[in-house]
Amino acid sequence: MKLISRREFGTSLSLTLGAVAFSARTVLGKKAPSSMVHGVQIGIQSYSFRDRAFEQAIDAIVEVGINSCELWQGHLEPKDLKGEALRKWRLDTPLSFFEEAGKKLKDAGIQLSAYNYSFRKEMTDAEIEQGFLMAKALGTHVITASSNPSMAKRVDQFAQKHKLKVGMHNHAQGGRADEYDGPKEFAAAMAEASPYICINLDIGHFVAAGFDPVDYISKHHDRIVTLHIKDRKKGLGPESPTLKFGTGGTPIKEVLQLLKREKYKIPANIEHEVEGQPAMEGVKESLEYCKQALA
Repeated sequence: MKLISRREFGTSLSLTLGAVAFSARTVLGKKAPSSMVHGVQIGIQSYSFRDRAFEQAIDAIVEVGINSCELWQGHLEPKDLKGEALRKWRLDTPLSFFEEAGKKLKDAGIQLSAYNYSFRKEMTDAEIEQGFLMAKALGTHVITASSNPSMAKRVDQFAQKHKLKVGMHNHAQGGRADEYDGPKEFAAAMAEASPYICINLDIGHFVAAGFDPVDYISKHHDRIVTLHIKDRKKGLGPESPTLKFGTGGTPIKEVLQLLKREKYKIPANIEHEVEGQPAMEGVKESLEYCKQALA
Protein backbone atom coordinates (compact mmCIF):
# COMPACT_ATOMS: atom_id res chain seq x y z
CA MET A 1 0.00 0.00 0.00
CA LYS A 2 1.40 3.39 -1.04
CA LEU A 3 1.61 6.03 1.68
CA ILE A 4 0.40 9.48 0.66
CA SER A 5 1.21 12.89 2.07
CA ARG A 6 -1.36 15.17 3.69
CA ARG A 7 -1.21 17.39 0.60
CA GLU A 8 -1.91 14.40 -1.67
CA PHE A 9 -4.73 13.31 0.62
CA GLY A 10 -6.27 16.78 0.55
CA THR A 11 -6.12 16.85 -3.24
CA SER A 12 -7.66 13.38 -3.47
CA LEU A 13 -10.46 14.30 -1.11
CA SER A 14 -11.18 17.51 -3.00
CA LEU A 15 -11.51 15.57 -6.23
CA THR A 16 -13.76 13.01 -4.55
CA LEU A 17 -15.99 15.82 -3.33
CA GLY A 18 -16.22 17.32 -6.81
CA ALA A 19 -13.87 20.24 -6.10
CA VAL A 20 -11.93 22.12 -8.72
CA ALA A 21 -8.56 20.49 -9.42
CA PHE A 22 -5.61 22.86 -9.62
CA SER A 23 -2.70 22.04 -11.89
CA ALA A 24 0.85 22.91 -10.94
CA ARG A 25 1.46 25.07 -14.01
CA THR A 26 2.36 28.73 -13.80
CA VAL A 27 -0.46 30.86 -15.17
CA LEU A 28 0.68 31.96 -18.62
CA GLY A 29 4.20 32.15 -17.20
CA LYS A 30 3.72 35.78 -16.18
CA LYS A 31 2.22 38.01 -13.52
CA ALA A 32 -0.51 40.62 -13.75
CA PRO A 33 0.67 44.22 -14.11
CA SER A 34 -0.49 46.82 -11.61
CA SER A 35 -3.96 48.23 -12.24
CA MET A 36 -3.59 50.97 -9.63
CA VAL A 37 -4.44 54.21 -11.47
CA HIS A 38 -3.53 57.50 -9.77
CA GLY A 39 -4.01 55.92 -6.35
CA VAL A 40 -7.28 54.17 -7.23
CA GLN A 41 -7.18 50.37 -7.23
CA ILE A 42 -9.09 49.12 -10.25
CA GLY A 43 -9.93 45.47 -9.73
CA ILE A 44 -12.33 42.87 -11.01
CA GLN A 45 -15.16 40.73 -9.68
CA SER A 46 -14.17 37.33 -11.07
CA TYR A 47 -17.87 36.72 -11.82
CA SER A 48 -17.08 38.74 -14.96
CA PHE A 49 -15.36 35.57 -16.22
CA ARG A 50 -18.08 33.17 -15.07
CA ASP A 51 -17.84 31.39 -18.44
CA ARG A 52 -14.38 30.10 -17.45
CA ALA A 53 -13.04 27.72 -14.83
CA PHE A 54 -10.91 29.13 -12.00
CA GLU A 55 -7.50 28.84 -13.62
CA GLN A 56 -8.78 30.12 -16.96
CA ALA A 57 -10.31 33.09 -15.12
CA ILE A 58 -6.88 33.81 -13.63
CA ASP A 59 -5.40 33.66 -17.14
CA ALA A 60 -8.00 36.16 -18.34
CA ILE A 61 -7.42 38.55 -15.43
CA VAL A 62 -3.68 38.52 -16.09
CA GLU A 63 -4.23 39.02 -19.82
CA VAL A 64 -6.47 42.07 -19.45
CA GLY A 65 -3.98 43.63 -17.03
CA ILE A 66 -5.69 43.68 -13.63
CA ASN A 67 -3.92 42.78 -10.39
CA SER A 68 -6.75 42.95 -7.84
CA CYS A 69 -9.64 40.50 -7.62
CA GLU A 70 -12.82 39.87 -5.67
CA LEU A 71 -13.17 36.11 -6.03
CA TRP A 72 -16.64 34.77 -6.82
CA GLN A 73 -17.44 31.59 -4.90
CA GLY A 74 -18.68 29.97 -8.11
CA HIS A 75 -15.09 29.78 -9.32
CA LEU A 76 -14.30 27.33 -6.51
CA GLU A 77 -17.56 25.52 -5.82
CA PRO A 78 -18.68 22.65 -8.09
CA LYS A 79 -21.36 23.99 -10.42
CA ASP A 80 -23.48 20.84 -10.36
CA LEU A 81 -23.99 20.77 -6.59
CA LYS A 82 -27.09 22.29 -4.98
CA GLY A 83 -28.78 22.27 -1.60
CA GLU A 84 -27.61 19.62 0.84
CA ALA A 85 -24.90 18.35 -1.54
CA LEU A 86 -23.35 21.81 -1.79
CA ARG A 87 -23.60 22.27 1.98
CA LYS A 88 -21.73 18.99 2.47
CA TRP A 89 -19.03 20.08 0.01
CA ARG A 90 -18.55 23.37 1.85
CA LEU A 91 -18.24 21.68 5.23
CA ASP A 92 -16.10 18.73 4.11
CA THR A 93 -13.63 20.32 1.69
CA PRO A 94 -10.26 20.78 3.42
CA LEU A 95 -9.09 24.35 3.94
CA SER A 96 -5.88 23.41 2.14
CA PHE A 97 -7.96 23.52 -1.05
CA PHE A 98 -8.63 27.22 -0.47
CA GLU A 99 -5.04 27.87 0.56
CA GLU A 100 -3.95 26.42 -2.78
CA ALA A 101 -6.46 28.63 -4.63
CA GLY A 102 -5.10 31.68 -2.81
CA LYS A 103 -1.57 30.69 -3.78
CA LYS A 104 -2.62 30.45 -7.44
CA LEU A 105 -3.82 34.05 -7.33
CA LYS A 106 -0.71 35.23 -5.50
CA ASP A 107 1.61 33.43 -7.92
CA ALA A 108 -0.15 35.24 -10.78
CA GLY A 109 0.45 38.61 -9.09
CA ILE A 110 -3.23 39.06 -8.23
CA GLN A 111 -4.18 40.56 -4.85
CA LEU A 112 -7.35 39.15 -3.30
CA SER A 113 -9.50 42.07 -2.12
CA ALA A 114 -12.41 39.88 -0.96
CA TYR A 115 -14.04 36.47 -1.18
CA ASN A 116 -17.60 36.65 -2.49
CA TYR A 117 -19.50 34.09 -0.34
CA SER A 118 -23.20 34.82 -0.05
CA PHE A 119 -25.00 34.28 3.26
CA ARG A 120 -28.62 33.25 2.81
CA LYS A 121 -31.33 32.42 5.33
CA GLU A 122 -31.36 28.71 4.55
CA MET A 123 -27.69 28.28 5.54
CA THR A 124 -26.73 26.55 8.78
CA ASP A 125 -24.48 28.28 11.31
CA ALA A 126 -21.71 25.83 10.45
CA GLU A 127 -22.04 26.73 6.76
CA ILE A 128 -21.90 30.43 7.58
CA GLU A 129 -18.82 30.07 9.76
CA GLN A 130 -17.13 27.94 7.12
CA GLY A 131 -17.22 30.94 4.80
CA PHE A 132 -15.01 32.86 7.23
CA LEU A 133 -12.56 29.98 7.43
CA MET A 134 -12.47 29.77 3.63
CA ALA A 135 -11.77 33.50 3.32
CA LYS A 136 -8.91 33.33 5.80
CA ALA A 137 -7.46 30.29 4.05
CA LEU A 138 -7.61 32.17 0.75
CA GLY A 139 -5.69 35.03 2.34
CA THR A 140 -8.27 37.81 2.68
CA HIS A 141 -9.92 39.56 5.62
CA VAL A 142 -13.00 40.67 3.67
CA ILE A 143 -16.10 38.78 2.55
CA THR A 144 -18.69 40.21 0.18
CA ALA A 145 -22.16 38.73 0.28
CA SER A 146 -25.50 38.84 -1.48
CA SER A 147 -27.45 38.36 1.71
CA ASN A 148 -30.68 39.19 3.51
CA PRO A 149 -30.91 42.18 5.87
CA SER A 150 -32.49 39.88 8.45
CA MET A 151 -29.23 37.87 8.43
CA ALA A 152 -27.01 40.76 9.56
CA LYS A 153 -27.00 39.98 13.30
CA ARG A 154 -26.50 36.28 12.68
CA VAL A 155 -23.55 36.85 10.35
CA ASP A 156 -22.12 39.52 12.65
CA GLN A 157 -21.43 37.07 15.49
CA PHE A 158 -19.05 35.15 13.22
CA ALA A 159 -17.57 38.33 11.75
CA GLN A 160 -16.68 39.47 15.28
CA LYS A 161 -15.31 36.05 16.20
CA HIS A 162 -13.03 35.87 13.16
CA LYS A 163 -12.40 39.64 12.86
CA LEU A 164 -13.37 39.73 9.19
CA LYS A 165 -15.39 42.48 7.56
CA VAL A 166 -18.50 41.50 5.60
CA GLY A 167 -19.64 43.79 2.80
CA MET A 168 -23.36 43.34 2.14
CA HIS A 169 -24.18 43.61 -1.57
CA ASN A 170 -27.10 45.57 -3.01
CA HIS A 171 -29.33 44.82 -6.00
CA ALA A 172 -32.10 46.86 -7.63
CA GLN A 173 -34.87 44.57 -6.39
CA GLY A 174 -37.78 46.96 -6.73
CA GLY A 175 -38.44 46.95 -2.99
CA ARG A 176 -38.61 43.17 -2.60
CA ALA A 177 -38.83 42.18 1.07
CA ASP A 178 -35.66 41.29 2.99
CA GLU A 179 -33.24 42.24 0.20
CA TYR A 180 -30.67 45.05 0.01
CA ASP A 181 -32.03 47.74 -2.31
CA GLY A 182 -30.35 50.88 -0.99
CA PRO A 183 -29.51 53.16 1.96
CA LYS A 184 -32.47 52.14 4.12
CA GLU A 185 -31.55 48.45 4.21
CA PHE A 186 -27.84 49.18 4.71
CA ALA A 187 -28.62 51.52 7.61
CA ALA A 188 -30.92 49.01 9.30
CA ALA A 189 -28.37 46.20 9.04
CA MET A 190 -25.48 48.27 10.35
CA ALA A 191 -27.53 49.78 13.18
CA GLU A 192 -27.98 46.41 14.86
CA ALA A 193 -24.49 45.06 14.21
CA SER A 194 -20.82 45.72 14.93
CA PRO A 195 -18.51 47.69 12.59
CA TYR A 196 -17.60 44.37 10.97
CA ILE A 197 -20.88 44.53 9.03
CA CYS A 198 -20.10 46.78 6.08
CA ILE A 199 -21.12 47.52 2.50
CA ASN A 200 -20.18 46.13 -0.89
CA LEU A 201 -21.71 48.91 -2.98
CA ASP A 202 -22.72 48.06 -6.53
CA ILE A 203 -22.95 51.53 -8.07
CA GLY A 204 -24.85 50.31 -11.16
CA HIS A 205 -27.55 48.59 -9.12
CA PHE A 206 -27.63 51.60 -6.77
CA VAL A 207 -28.39 53.94 -9.69
CA ALA A 208 -30.97 51.55 -11.16
CA ALA A 209 -32.74 51.63 -7.78
CA GLY A 210 -32.83 55.45 -7.96
CA PHE A 211 -29.97 56.43 -5.64
CA ASP A 212 -26.84 58.60 -5.98
CA PRO A 213 -23.60 56.65 -5.40
CA VAL A 214 -21.36 59.73 -5.30
CA ASP A 215 -23.29 61.24 -2.41
CA TYR A 216 -23.57 57.90 -0.62
CA ILE A 217 -19.86 57.07 -0.91
CA SER A 218 -18.97 60.56 0.34
CA LYS A 219 -21.02 59.97 3.50
CA HIS A 220 -20.34 56.28 4.14
CA HIS A 221 -16.89 55.55 2.69
CA ASP A 222 -15.64 54.32 6.06
CA ARG A 223 -18.09 51.37 5.91
CA ILE A 224 -17.61 50.48 2.23
CA VAL A 225 -15.15 47.62 1.67
CA THR A 226 -15.44 47.26 -2.12
CA LEU A 227 -17.30 48.76 -5.06
CA HIS A 228 -18.80 46.95 -8.03
CA ILE A 229 -18.45 49.09 -11.13
CA LYS A 230 -21.07 48.64 -13.84
CA ASP A 231 -23.32 50.95 -15.88
CA ARG A 232 -27.12 50.88 -15.69
CA LYS A 233 -29.85 53.40 -16.42
CA LYS A 234 -31.27 55.40 -13.54
CA GLY A 235 -34.41 54.50 -11.66
CA LEU A 236 -35.63 51.58 -13.77
CA GLY A 237 -35.11 49.00 -11.05
CA PRO A 238 -34.94 45.34 -12.14
CA GLU A 239 -35.84 46.39 -15.71
CA SER A 240 -32.71 48.51 -16.13
CA PRO A 241 -30.25 46.80 -18.52
CA THR A 242 -26.53 46.59 -17.81
CA LEU A 243 -24.74 48.63 -20.47
CA LYS A 244 -21.24 49.39 -21.70
CA PHE A 245 -19.38 51.86 -19.51
CA GLY A 246 -20.32 55.44 -20.38
CA THR A 247 -23.61 54.60 -22.10
CA GLY A 248 -25.94 54.31 -19.11
CA GLY A 249 -26.78 56.64 -16.25
CA THR A 250 -24.21 55.55 -13.67
CA PRO A 251 -21.66 58.26 -12.75
CA ILE A 252 -18.65 55.95 -13.07
CA LYS A 253 -16.20 58.76 -13.84
CA GLU A 254 -17.46 60.86 -10.93
CA VAL A 255 -17.17 57.93 -8.52
CA LEU A 256 -13.61 57.16 -9.60
CA GLN A 257 -12.65 60.83 -9.41
CA LEU A 258 -14.10 60.94 -5.87
CA LEU A 259 -11.91 57.99 -4.84
CA LYS A 260 -8.89 59.70 -6.38
CA ARG A 261 -9.58 63.14 -4.89
CA GLU A 262 -10.40 61.95 -1.37
CA LYS A 263 -7.85 59.12 -1.41
CA TYR A 264 -10.46 56.54 -0.37
CA LYS A 265 -8.77 53.14 -0.32
CA ILE A 266 -11.75 51.24 -1.70
CA PRO A 267 -11.15 48.71 -4.51
CA ALA A 268 -13.24 49.59 -7.58
CA ASN A 269 -14.05 46.20 -9.08
CA ILE A 270 -15.25 45.96 -12.67
CA GLU A 271 -18.17 43.54 -12.96
CA HIS A 272 -18.98 42.67 -16.57
CA GLU A 273 -22.62 41.73 -17.15
CA VAL A 274 -23.34 43.27 -20.56
CA GLU A 275 -25.55 40.80 -22.40
CA GLY A 276 -24.14 39.66 -25.72
CA GLN A 277 -20.66 41.15 -25.28
CA PRO A 278 -17.77 38.69 -24.78
CA ALA A 279 -16.28 39.01 -21.31
CA MET A 280 -12.70 39.57 -22.45
CA GLU A 281 -13.71 42.36 -24.82
CA GLY A 282 -16.00 43.96 -22.25
CA VAL A 283 -13.51 43.92 -19.39
CA LYS A 284 -10.75 45.38 -21.58
CA GLU A 285 -13.06 48.20 -22.69
CA SER A 286 -14.18 48.82 -19.11
CA LEU A 287 -10.61 48.96 -17.82
CA GLU A 288 -9.64 51.45 -20.52
CA TYR A 289 -12.69 53.57 -19.64
CA CYS A 290 -11.62 53.63 -15.98
CA LYS A 291 -8.08 54.64 -16.89
CA GLN A 292 -9.34 57.51 -19.03
CA ALA A 293 -11.79 58.58 -16.32
CA LEU A 294 -8.87 58.91 -13.89
CA ALA A 295 -6.49 60.65 -16.30
